Amino acid sequence: MTYLTYADLLRPNIKRNALIYDLVLITGATIFMALSAQIAIPVPFSPVPITGQTLAVLLTGILLGSKRGSAAVLLYLAEGMSGLPVFAGGSFGIHHLIGPTGGYLFGFIPGVYVCGLLAERGWDRTFIQTLVLLITGKIMIYTCGLLWLAHLVGFDNALMMGLYPFLPGIVIKIILATALLPLGWKFLGQRKRE
Repeated sequence: MTYLTYADLLRPNIKRNALIYDLVLITGATIFMALSAQIAIPVPFSPVPITGQTLAVLLTGILLGSKRGSAAVLLYLAEGMSGLPVFAGGSFGIHHLIGPTGGYLFGFIPGVYVCGLLAERGWDRTFIQTLVLLITGKIMIYTCGLLWLAHLVGFDNALMMGLYPFLPGIVIKIILATALLPLGWKFLGQRKRE
């Protein structure tokens, strides 16, 4: 069964208007990700800051769906590489994609896609499924990030620098989103696409 995403609720039926709507949503999502990246708390012993960015990426996939969400993440990465200050703390440049945070940034792509795909299948409608959806997205991002970081600093150091300090924040973000997303659908009273 195919379900509507939040973004599908207001999508126009006229093709030209739908394209403009999608472009506005994709661009808006990059702004949302960029703003969430500015909430950056440096970790003294890690090159990876604590940000609101990963939650923004997962919400982008859930709200926009797999295709629009993936397009938004790809555009966001292109913006950062081209010199726009959209990465953590207003930073930018290709060195972020090849440096210690590169794996996390590239991990946004499978994370947003899978979250969007699961949302398109209705996994953002119930507490348990939303929890699984968000954990899956986080695992994808952190797996990519930790594998790349381990390549640079070793596996044990990667866990100390790139996972353990982030666990409390991961839990808080997942609980918050898990509580709010299904409530939104209950509030909207939306059902399966007919």
